[in-house]
Amino acid sequence: MFDNLSDRLGNVFDRLKGRGALSEQDVREAMREIRIALLEADVALPVVRRFIDAVTEKAIGQDVLRSVTPGQQVVKIVSDELTDLLGGEGGAESLDLNAKPPVVVMMVGLQGSGKTTTTAKLGRLLREKHGKKALMASLDVNRPAAQEQLKVLGEQVDVATLPIVAGQQPVDIARRAMDSARLQNVDVLLLDTAGRLHVDEALMAEMKAIAGVSTPTEVLLVVDSLTGQDAVNVAQSFTGEVPLTGVVLTRMDGDARGGAALSMRYVTGKPIKFAGTGEKLDAIEPFDPKRVAGRILGMGDVVSLVERAAQTIKEEDAERLAKRMAKGQFDLNDLRTQLRQMQNMGGLGMLAGMLPGMKKAKAAMAESGMNDKVLLHMDAIIGSMTPKERERPELMNAKRKKRVAAGAGMQVQDVNKLLKMHQEMSRAMKQIKKMGGLKGLGAMFGGGGGMGGAGGGAPPALPGLGGGSLPPNMQDLLKKK
Repeated sequence: MFDNLSDRLGNVFDRLKGRGALSEQDVREAMREIRIALLEADVALPVVRRFIDAVTEKAIGQDVLRSVTPGQQVVKIVSDELTDLLGGEGGAESLDLNAKPPVVVMMVGLQGSGKTTTTAKLGRLLREKHGKKALMASLDVNRPAAQEQLKVLGEQVDVATLPIVAGQQPVDIARRAMDSARLQNVDVLLLDTAGRLHVDEALMAEMKAIAGVSTPTEVLLVVDSLTGQDAVNVAQSFTGEVPLTGVVLTRMDGDARGGAALSMRYVTGKPIKFAGTGEKLDAIEPFDPKRVAGRILGMGDVVSLVERAAQTIKEEDAERLAKRMAKGQFDLNDLRTQLRQMQNMGGLGMLAGMLPGMKKAKAAMAESGMNDKVLLHMDAIIGSMTPKERERPELMNAKRKKRVAAGAGMQVQDVNKLLKMHQEMSRAMKQIKKMGGLKGLGAMFGGGGGMGGAGGGAPPALPGLGGGSLPPNMQDLLKKK
């Protein structure tokens, strides 16, 4: 969602870093362009003024202008201020789960903001990441089938939901949920409240009555980031009426301009605790200001990438491929495994956006028409081969290539590209074997042990090498087409 803003800021920084020295006028002109970029990204005017004033004051200091790399210094100042604007360097703020159980988490927001889906996502997160027993209860008696929706989502994420009693009102449902949570020794009770099309007295009265009955530890405001500046206005309205403890931004994977995310913390004074990054029930992540600032400025987010890899890559697959690579072996089955890992991690665009300095590569991919369909096409080609052909790619003659291309709905030249890519990767695996396998490769980087092992100074482990960063074919893929 920050692509346009990121591109505009990247252009400004490229010009600054391209100069050997900076004058105060150069900095002020750059700040003027950054101001325009932020306003076009729908960031609130008071937030833009505060941000530009803070950056300008630090950037025109003598330490910066007389620095050996003044352009880089300005980028660092912008990065620090952007992190501060989003919530500071303290990292992602998590839910307060230290209160006496059941800890009540109350979800509030307007209708259509994604409260019910977000409730289910948090229930899954609490069960899988925190090992907590959760119970979800829908208090939405206005929207048709809202309670049934939460029940279905609860079954999908394996989190219990409060049985539905027809005709019961929200406050009574909240009381029954509290009693049920205590009887079942539930750790966390998630209350999915009703929304309205706009903020009104009836909505706020209902919120206050539910809060009075349940005494929530966390009151999370769920807002749709696609609504732009209006999301900030909604947050302000709720802040004045309900004791909010945090914000959840949904649809962060959309094509919104990003102004809501940049304005929310400053306007409400409440931290953004989570970001919804897709429709799937595992598509939610803690909102870390420093990481998000890094993505906006094109510095990447390798930490999130590693975490995502660790979640999506099966350990047994990694160990199997590590053993084969140590022997210099790498067939098309192994390549297929790597391609599927990349798809599970979010595809080429997601990976490129999280790697430092890859914004231009991502743009080049888009211009050349290279997208995640490339991974699907490659998978289809390998799937059209026989098991014997996948194990021994050297069997692929002209006749076999035609058959495989027809079976995958592709051209023979696409099959040739895939086979060439495999040859390059297979050659790399053999080089690793010549250097003494994975242990030898780790030693080249100053480590005494194998990659992903306890040897100390080895480089970050790759999927298939017992760890969780990027598949080894990532850079090759980015250069293709």
